[in-house]
Formats: sequence, C-alpha cells, structure tokens
Amino acid sequence: MAILAKLAYRDGVTLSSMLFLRFSLAGAVLAAWGQLHGMAWPRGRDLLWLVAMGGLGYVGQAYCYFAALRYASAGMVGLLLYLYPAIVVLLSAFIFKRAIGVGRRWAVALALAGTALTVGGDLHSETAGILLGIGAALIYSTYILAGAGVMLRVAPLPAATVVIVSAAAVYAAGAIAEGIHWPASGGGWLAVGAIALFSTVFAILGFFKGMEKLGAADASTLSTMEPLITLLLAALVLGETVTPVQLLGGSLILVAVVYLARFPATR
Repeated sequence: MAILAKLAYRDGVTLSSMLFLRFSLAGAVLAAWGQLHGMAWPRGRDLLWLVAMGGLGYVGQAYCYFAALRYASAGMVGLLLYLYPAIVVLLSAFIFKRAIGVGRRWAVALALAGTALTVGGDLHSETAGILLGIGAALIYSTYILAGAGVMLRVAPLPAATVVIVSAAAVYAAGAIAEGIHWPASGGGWLAVGAIALFSTVFAILGFFKGMEKLGAADASTLSTMEPLITLLLAALVLGETVTPVQLLGGSLILVAVVYLARFPATR
C-alpha cells in the first residue's frame, strides 16, 4: 500500500482524494460482499462505537500514515507502523494497569531499540515523515484498545465494513471541501484501485480467513511479513536505499512483534 500510494502521488492525486477513493471503493465492495452473505449489521451502542472508531480513529491513523509517505521512505513508514504491538502493551499497562511479563518487557525494549536504529539508519526521510509514522502507530494502538470490547460482540466483517464506510464519509467531506483531484492517468487509477481492492478489501478478507484457518496467533505472526515486503519492494520499485543499520533495526522490530503476537498473554 505504501508503494502504491507513492505512485498515486506521482500521478497528481492529493491525500484527501486518495483516501476518499480508497475508503469509498473498499466500503462499497465490503458492504456488497456482506449483503451477499447475509451479514448481520451491528446495532445500537456497538454501531455508534464502530462509527466513532472509523470516523475518528481510522481516519486519523490513515491520514498520518499516508501523509508520512510524502516525507519519508515507504520502507520507513511501513516499519514504524509495526511499533503498534509494543505500544499496545505499554498503553495497556499504563491505562488498564495490566501486568507485563519479563519476556514482553524485553520485546518492547527490542522494538524501541529497533526503531532507534531504523530511524538513525535512514538517510533520506524527513523528521516530519518519521513523526507522522510514529503518530500512525500511536493512533492505531489506541484504536485497537478502544475496539477491544466491541470486537468481542461484533463479527470482524461487519465491524470492518462499518469502520471503513464511516471513514469514507469523513474523507468524502474533506475531499469535497478541498476539491477532488482525480488521477491524471490510467496508471494513477490503477494504483488507487489497487489500494482500495488489493491492499484493503483483499487484505481484510484474507486476514479474517487466515485467522479462521490458522488461529489469531499464527495469522498475526504471518502478517509481520508486511513491513519486510514493503521494505524490499520499495527498494525494487521505487529505488529506495536500504542501509545495513536500517535492516538491523527492522529485524529487531519484527522479532519483537513476532514474540508479542505469539505470546499475547502476560509472560
């Protein structure tokens, strides 16, 4: 998604227009998919909570993530987002007073050390991009904690659909206020369409199916391949430079995330 976003930017698409197109296309597809499969829509307080998660939390996370790509490398932004498991652990301990086991403390420390190396080893990203990338991870962590209760009561597909449609409504207002800037060429439309379908709809449905087949722990562990793939593809497609220090830092982050995914309980 980070690589496709940079290609869309090159084609003249603005941030608000890209996010409007992403969420509106993805929301329409997910809603249609749910209707075909008799999806039960959430109601009452759960519905309002999911709308708030989408209209506030997911909107903020997506804005920071895509804005960061204007100032930082795709590989850097992809790695910084994967700080969120460590941040969730820290916020859970601070807000909910949950105990942190020794192993998870070391994992959090490893993730923070990896971030320091990743940032220090990047030769091209601007400070604004790094701060926005960290902001995306912080907002996503808060989003996860805020949605923990409602996700126990609502199935993943209808929850994701409501969140994405709510985000689409917010970005529709933003894009109209700013003025919609459509892609200038077929390549730009292809990039935006791929963000909406491949990087959003297929990613969500694929992850849900993975959890069904493998369980949450294995599916979460496999999802840590995302920043590594982003880092390598950004070097191949965009010509981004990956330094040895950055690779080391990224490896530390991924090791920490894998541990946190495998051992979600206190340990």
